[in-house]
Amino acid sequence: MTYKPELLATASSMEELELLIDAGADAFVIGEGKYGMRLAGEFTLDMIGEAVKSAKPKGVRIYVSMNTLIDNDTLETMPDYIRGIYSLGIDGIVFGDPAVLVAARELAPGLPLHWNAEMTSTNIVTAQYWARRGATRYVLARELNMEQIEDTKAKSSLEIQVQVHGMTNIYHSKRSLVNSYLDYHGDRERLDSVERERGLYLTEAERPGERYPIYEDDGGTHIMSSDDICMLENLHELLNAGVDSLKIEGMMKSMAYNAVVVRAYRQAIDAYVADPEGYSFQEEWLDAIREAQDPNRELSYGFFYKEQVY
Repeated sequence: MTYKPELLATASSMEELELLIDAGADAFVIGEGKYGMRLAGEFTLDMIGEAVKSAKPKGVRIYVSMNTLIDNDTLETMPDYIRGIYSLGIDGIVFGDPAVLVAARELAPGLPLHWNAEMTSTNIVTAQYWARRGATRYVLARELNMEQIEDTKAKSSLEIQVQVHGMTNIYHSKRSLVNSYLDYHGDRERLDSVERERGLYLTEAERPGERYPIYEDDGGTHIMSSDDICMLENLHELLNAGVDSLKIEGMMKSMAYNAVVVRAYRQAIDAYVADPEGYSFQEEWLDAIREAQDPNRELSYGFFYKEQVY
């Protein structure tokens, strides 16, 4: 079977989804804030249906994120939601809580299930645990290095997904910390203005040049990384390992920026698949991203080449 890695993207709207399909995305993770965390945009059931209708004829897959922290209130509405997205013809559910897996296996039989709990998806035993319970894909933690990724892929029976570009989550609280703080101080109008104009950031006194974006949704408060992963230059190492899905995280980025990034990774993947032995990285692919990159955010390799010490 020919190796065909998936280029996975996020979308903030139908407009962006269609733009990124044209740029070369193979699949998307979308969803609704009540059930999914850290989404690039809000997709209602009707919008998910529209996304499926737009994507399917082009061979593009639509996955729905249900990776939020499930409480008892959410449990009551979750079955109807799963029935709804299943009836639309989606291609998979991204989950973190076992409650989603249990419900999906009953209500959406045969639907692929992608386990994504981020920080705890760090070893092969955990991967196989979820495989035995019906998961079909294992979304690896962003803290794993290349050696650990290669080892997991070699030993796992699951599809393996790795984030290759964009910001990452470094802190999460179920509480809406920013909203609570500004409500307490009566500063709601200022927050709305800040979010519209340039976003909200956390900085440290020792490192004033680094800005950590703060993002809030129905799942709580999320503090994001001050830099962006960019594995384009060394993407062939993940392709050599046979990684199944390569994710571009487009949250809090412009549509134009995400289109440039998706197009660059599409070119690299296609060049590799066409001739793995003769593959050669082309600097102009990365130049396009550098030109579009926010000068306040560095491009980095994240943890891919860091020695892990426990």
